[in-house]
Formats: sequence, structure tokens, C-alpha cells
Amino acid sequence: MSRVEQLRQELTKYNAESMLVTNLKNVRYLANFTGSAGVVFVTHNQQYFITDFRYTTQATEQAKGFEIIIHKNGAFNAVAEIIEQENIQSVAIEADEMNVATYLKLKDLFDAKMIETELLLETIRSVKSEDEIKIIKEACEITDQAFEHILTFIKPGVTEIEVANELERFLKSKGASAMSFDTIVASGLRSAMPHGVASDKVIEEGDVVTLDFGCYYHGYSSDMTRTIAVGHIDPKMEEIYHIVLEAHERVNRAAKAGMTGKELDAVARDYITEKGYGPAFGHSTGHGLGLDVHEQPGINFRNEQPLLVNQVITNEPGIYVEGLGGVRIEDDLVITEDGAYGLNRSPKNLIIL
Repeated sequence: MSRVEQLRQELTKYNAESMLVTNLKNVRYLANFTGSAGVVFVTHNQQYFITDFRYTTQATEQAKGFEIIIHKNGAFNAVAEIIEQENIQSVAIEADEMNVATYLKLKDLFDAKMIETELLLETIRSVKSEDEIKIIKEACEITDQAFEHILTFIKPGVTEIEVANELERFLKSKGASAMSFDTIVASGLRSAMPHGVASDKVIEEGDVVTLDFGCYYHGYSSDMTRTIAVGHIDPKMEEIYHIVLEAHERVNRAAKAGMTGKELDAVARDYITEKGYGPAFGHSTGHGLGLDVHEQPGINFRNEQPLLVNQVITNEPGIYVEGLGGVRIEDDLVITEDGAYGLNRSPKNLIIL
């Protein structure tokens, strides 16, 4: 079933005759369009891609199977004309992606009932095709290569931002188009900051260094974390490292289709709590990965939905102790019927440079 047909099937659950898609990642997912301006409008028997004159050639090359409309008076006005011409009575919108001003504008502009949806396309997107998994694996491969490279670069005296810049340089040299997010390089006491984006702090002998980074490759993201030590490691941090590693491996062994995100999150959380560090693990165990670096499904205590075959998730438990430091270990996993397999090959044993 095509992606547009999957969307149409979901729209029947909302009793919606059509859908306006404005999120550019979802536009790309449906129409293969990689530009920065365009919307998709899907009805029961037609699909339109609407953009401006700058993308005339690109739209023709990319949005195969879509009727392409080059608007002259705004994309939403073009949609309003289709609604009127086809006598459409209801339009689904991406409520979680639309600001109030746009919603109010469309409510006045469209002569149709507005039906709010949430994470409709994101849920469809969460199950990856074999081609998508192949691209994500390639993104993970160059991320692995970057980790191998950065181990030769990190030493006392270099700054966190220098490490982050070197990671970005290397990844782009291997074909990445961008980083998935602001690279986290958190050393010493800063490693207790789960989102310690690289700073001008100098890495010192005895520091633990958490590296959380990823890249976009052919539109899809990777996301990996490793924690290493420079010179030597505090015995307490070494103990924490092995607790996090065991929690991580337990998730790898437990993950499979049918488990809920809440159940999988509990695998890591319960073990870390058992070891006395429950309050020091304050974020979710993981999240979905794909066109966005954070997408469905959530591997957290709120997600009661079962995991599905070919969803791609992260596995990233961590422990963070203020005044001491922190450890996080993360891989990307593909969910299968009876298990999961990893897309990363970087070692997870404690590395002391």
C-alpha cells in the first residue's frame, strides 16, 4: 500500500474527506519533495502538491504521481479553490504542527469543516520500509566511523567545541548533509548534564566525556552516544558506567514487537533503580528515529502503545550525578517480531584514552 493510500485509510477513522499536510518532513514523506516551501493536499481520489515558482522544476522531478500546482496567491488559497471546486466538506489538519494564527486563517478561508489530527502521519512514518532502514543504517555507519576517528582526536587540552567541530567536519566529509542536533560533548562535571551541548571547556586528564551526536544522511537521521574516559576514571564513575551498560544491554535483549514503550522503558529504569540510581535517570529510555531525530514511538512511561515490526528506536539509558559526572550509552535498534537488532557497531566497553 502506498503512503498516500495509508493516509487515506487513516482519514476514514476521522470521517475526513481530505487532508492538508504542512509539516515539511511529512510533505517529504508523501511527495518526496526536499525543498523548503510546499504543502500536500490529499482527497479521496486525488493528491496535489502545491508550491511556488522557485520549485517548479524540482516539484516536477520529485513529486511523482501528484498533480502539481504552482500557486500565485498563496498555497492555502490554492487549497481553498480545490475545496470549492470539489465540494469538499471536511479537511483534516496537523493540529500539533499548526500555530493558532494559521488555524484561524484557514478556518475563515476554507469552506469546510476543520478536523484536528495529532501525529497521524508521524504514526504511519514510524514503521520503516526496508529502503528507509537501509538509509538509516548507512547514517549509523558513518556515525560509527566518526566515533572511531574522534577517539584519535580527543586528548587533554582540546576543548569540547573543538571535538564537536571535528565530528561535524568528519561526518560531512563522509556524505552527511547536517548534524541531527547540536552535538553534545560534555566532559568532567559537565557530563552530569544530559544535554550538555559542547562548550569551550578544556578536556582534562581524568575527565569522563559523553559524546552524543548523529547526522542526516539522504534525509534520515542517526543518533548515538558513547561515554569514554581520558587518562583514568574515578572508581565511582566506573561503577556507574557498568550499571548503565547493563541497563542498555537489558533493553537490547528485551526489545521486540508487542511490548509497549512503557514496558521497554521499565526494563532500564527498574534496573537502574534497583542499583540505587533511580532519581539520577530522569529522561526516557529512547525515542523513534527517522526523518526526524526524535519521532514516534516514545520509549517512556507514558507510551502504552505496542511496538511494531520495523520501527526504529534509540536505546539510551543514563545516570547523572551532580558534582561527579554522568554516563549515557545509546544505540539505534530495529524492532522485529521476536527481538531487535542494532544498527551501530561502535564498541561499548569502557574506553580509557
